[in-house]
Amino acid sequence: MNNSKTLNKWIYLACFLLCQITWSQTVFGKWKTIDDRNGITKAIIEIYREDGLMHAKVVEILEEGKKGALCTKCEGDKKDKPILGMKIMEDFEKNNKGIYKGDTLFDPEQAMTFKGRVWLDEDNEDRLKVRGYLAFLYRTQTWHRVVEN
Repeated sequence: MNNSKTLNKWIYLACFLLCQITWSQTVFGKWKTIDDRNGITKAIIEIYREDGLMHAKVVEILEEGKKGALCTKCEGDKKDKPILGMKIMEDFEKNNKGIYKGDTLFDPEQAMTFKGRVWLDEDNEDRLKVRGYLAFLYRTQTWHRVVEN
């Protein structure tokens, strides 16, 4: 009888842990970007996994008058390409603290590439912190999870 009680405790614990893992939020999905300088809602970004690494692309432009915007300031293969569909994060790796880090965080408006860090807000997992670095300077934006029905 003791063995069955012990087994039941282990089953409950396993179910609890599985539910925690299943219900915990992730950085993957769609996020609404809001300019931290002027409060303008800019775009919907989809963060996805490819080859075990985190990537992101623009899937919808929300800013008024920018829907068909081209990357006019860009150079190389991105020059005059549509911002819609453009990859803005590439090959970010997750560290042991749950922060994704990478060398390619691209801002199409400035046509600049930064090193970046991405992590869930510890106070609200429906908010994503996205930080871009240029040398010792950095800027952090808060993106908001898009809940799809």
